[in-house]
Amino acid sequence: MNAASPLAPLPSLFLSHGSPMLAVEDSPTGRFLDHLGTRLPRPRAILVASAHFVHAQPTLTAAPTPDTIHDFGGFPDALYRIQYPAAGAPALADQIANHLRDAGFAAQVDHHHGLDHGVWVPLRRMYPDAEIPIVALSVNPAQTADWHYRIGLALAPFRAQGVLVVGSGGFSHNLRALDWQHAHAAPYDWVADFTDALRDRLLAGDVAGALDWTALPEAHRNHPTTEHLFPLYVALGAGGVGAKGRLLHRDVEMGGLALDAFAFDTA
Repeated sequence: MNAASPLAPLPSLFLSHGSPMLAVEDSPTGRFLDHLGTRLPRPRAILVASAHFVHAQPTLTAAPTPDTIHDFGGFPDALYRIQYPAAGAPALADQIANHLRDAGFAAQVDHHHGLDHGVWVPLRRMYPDAEIPIVALSVNPAQTADWHYRIGLALAPFRAQGVLVVGSGGFSHNLRALDWQHAHAAPYDWVADFTDALRDRLLAGDVAGALDWTALPEAHRNHPTTEHLFPLYVALGAGGVGAKGRLLHRDVEMGGLALDAFAFDTA
C-alpha cells in the first residue's frame, strides 16, 4: 500500500483497538498503527464504524468540532487528559446519511455526539496530527452481521472519493476471560479456533462463510456480545462486492484479546 494520489481508491480497514491504553503504551499493535497511516494514501476524511457508538438506526456524527469522549473507567489519569481535536465533517455526514437512506436504511445524523475511544484511540496512533476530518458511524448489536455488511456495501463508493472507511472493534472480545495479569499470555485454544476460522474465510474472500460467524468454533465464547465484531462486517462490505481481506497485523494480548487488522478491496 504505497502512497498515491488523495483520490486513489482506498481500501477499507478493520482495526482491533483493544484496551484504551493502546493510545499511549508501546505495544506491537501500537507500533503497527504508528506506521499504518503513512502506508496509505492520505484520505480527505475518515469514517469510523465504532463498537462504542450504538444506535438502533445507522447514526452519523455531524458535530463541526466533536468532543473527545473518555468512555471508560479505571485507567490512569493521563488517559483522560488526552484530546484528539480532529474536525467533524457535517456535510459529508449528511451525504452519507442520504446515501444510506437511498439504500433502504433509516439513517440519521447527530449534531452533538463526540468521538468515542473506538474512534480516537487507533486514529491517534495513525494520524497524530488530528488534521483529517472524522465522521463516526454507529453499530447495532441487536442486528445481524449481514445488516452491517449491507451498510458497508452502501459505503463502498465513498472510498473512491478519498474517504477512508474503518471498522473499529475487536477480532475477539471476551473481557471476562482475559488474563489481566499477563499481557503476553499465550492465546487460548478457543480463541485460536475461532479466529483462525474467521481469518481464513476473510482472506479467501468467502463472504458467506464470514457472515455465518455463529457457525464457527467457539463463536459466542469469543463474542458473548456483538458490538466489537460487527464493525468488521461494515469494513468487509465497504471493500466492495467480491472483496478479499489482506491481513495487515496479528497479535493476541492477555490470552484472549485478538487484535487482527485487515484491509478489504477488490484489487
